[in-house]
Amino acid sequence: MKILACSSKDMHLFVFLHFALTATMLAAPANAHEDHCTAIAASVADAGFADRVTVTCDSTHATLTSDTYPDHDLMTGITGTNEQVPVPATYPAPVLLAPTFSGTPLTRDAALGVAVNGVPIYDYTGGGEMTQADLAHHQIRHDTLQTGQLDVCGGHAGRGDDYHYHVAPTCMIDAMANAGDDAILGWAFDGYPIYGMNNPDGTPIAAGDLDVCNGQPDDTFGYRYHTSADAPYIVQCLMGTVPDFDRLPRVRPLSAANGGTGLEAGRPPQGGVENLVFTQSSDGSRSMDYIYQGAEYFIRYAPSGAENCYDYTTKTVTNNGALVTAELCRD
Repeated sequence: MKILACSSKDMHLFVFLHFALTATMLAAPANAHEDHCTAIAASVADAGFADRVTVTCDSTHATLTSDTYPDHDLMTGITGTNEQVPVPATYPAPVLLAPTFSGTPLTRDAALGVAVNGVPIYDYTGGGEMTQADLAHHQIRHDTLQTGQLDVCGGHAGRGDDYHYHVAPTCMIDAMANAGDDAILGWAFDGYPIYGMNNPDGTPIAAGDLDVCNGQPDDTFGYRYHTSADAPYIVQCLMGTVPDFDRLPRVRPLSAANGGTGLEAGRPPQGGVENLVFTQSSDGSRSMDYIYQGAEYFIRYAPSGAENCYDYTTKTVTNNGALVTAELCRD
C-alpha cells in the first residue's frame, strides 16, 4: 500500500472541497422532483381539500389560497386563551417551485408554511420571532402547547383573528382522504414538503435525525420537514432560501368599519380560563364563551351585511369586563 504525503495547504484544500461538494449536493439534489407544481396540487387533491384550497402556479411559486377556516372542531380545549377568535381570511400562501437548500435557518413571527387544507403553519411559540440562539433551546414559557393556548386540533386564532396551527394538525390529519405516513401534510414557504411523525416509508424517525428546523434530507424533494411528539413539534424555521422573505404574507387584524384601528389585542388572562366553548351557526355567526375567576366572558360576531365585515359584541378580561360593540372588517 502506497501512502501519499500531503502538505497542510493540500489538506485545507481537501476539506474545503469536501464541504463545498456536500453543500452543492444538498442545494441541488440529483433526485429533485420534476414537477413541483403538480406535486403540490396533487397533495391538496389527494388529501380531499381541492374544494377548499385553490392551487395556482406561475414561473416561481405555487400559491395555495383559502379562507384559513378549516372544516373541523375549533378552539375546544383552550385554557390559555389570548381572547381572539377565528374569522375567515383570504390567504394566498406562496410556495417556491424550485427549492434551494441553504442550511441557514430562517425564523419568522408569522406563518412559515401552509397545510394542505389551506391553514397557515407557524412555529410552536407565541412570544414573537425566535433568535438563532432560541432555536437550540426549548422555549417553555412561549410554548403554545404547554401553556394551553392550542385547541385539540393543534391550532388557535392569532392577532390577525386567523386560525393557524402551531403543532401537528391532528384533526386535519384524521380528515385526510389519504391519511398515512406517505401523505404530505403541507408545504413550507421554501418549497419543501411537511410530513408526519414517521418517515414516508413508515419507518420511525431515529433520535437525532431531525435538524434544528425539524427536517432531514429527502430522496424525492431534496429535503423535508416533519411533525414530532416533542418540541419543536412542527417546522420551527426554514432551511431553504426564500427571496423576499420579509415580504411573505401576513393576516392583518380586523379594522373598524369607519376606518379606526379595531379592537385592542387580546391578552391571556392570568392563570387561564375555564369551560371555553366555541359555537358556530349556519348564518355565519360565531360565539366564544368562557369563565374566568367565576365570571362569564364572551366574544361574539355575525356578518354585518357589508362585504367582509362583522358586528362584534364582546365582554373580555382584556377590557376589564366592559361590554364593547363594533363593526370590524377585513381589509
